[in-house]
Amino acid sequence: MECRKLELTINSANDLREVRRIFKMKVYAKVFIGGNQIMEKRTPVDKHGQTNPAWNYTMKYSISESWIHHHGTMLVIKLYCKRKLGDRYVGEVHQSLKQLYDYAYPMGGSAMVCFPVQMGSAESQGQLCFTYRFGEKVAIEKQMLAESIASFLLTSPSGST
Repeated sequence: MECRKLELTINSANDLREVRRIFKMKVYAKVFIGGNQIMEKRTPVDKHGQTNPAWNYTMKYSISESWIHHHGTMLVIKLYCKRKLGDRYVGEVHQSLKQLYDYAYPMGGSAMVCFPVQMGSAESQGQLCFTYRFGEKVAIEKQMLAESIASFLLTSPSGST
C-alpha cells in the first residue's frame, strides 16, 4: 500500500460572517480529512484579524494514495470563533482531495487556492485561502520507518549514541 505526504498551510480568510456583536472575533480553523476525527488538526486562534483572520499555519498529513483517486474523500476546513461560553461556528469549506490533486499535479503538486466559506445551505460569506503540496508516492512501510526514526531522534536524550 502506498501513501503521500500532504502539507497544508491555512493562510487566511476574509470577509467572514460576523458572529459576535460585542466582543472581537477570535477565529481558528479545524481541519479534517476523510471525516477522520483522529486526523483533526487546528490552527492557533487569530486574535487580531476578526472577520479577516490570518494564520499562515502549516499542517502535515500522511494520506493513503487511494484517497487521492476517490472523489468522496474530502478535505474539510471548519472555522470557529473562540468564546468563553462555547465556540461559535462561522462556516466551512469542503474540497475533494482528488480535485485538489488533479488541479495541483500539472504545477508540480502544489497550489494556492481560495474557496467560498459556506454555512449550511445558506449563501456563502467570505473566502478561505490555503496552499498545499502533495509529496511523492511512497510505500507505507517506508513512511512508517522514516517516521519512527524521526520520532526516535527527536525523543532520544542529547549526547547519547
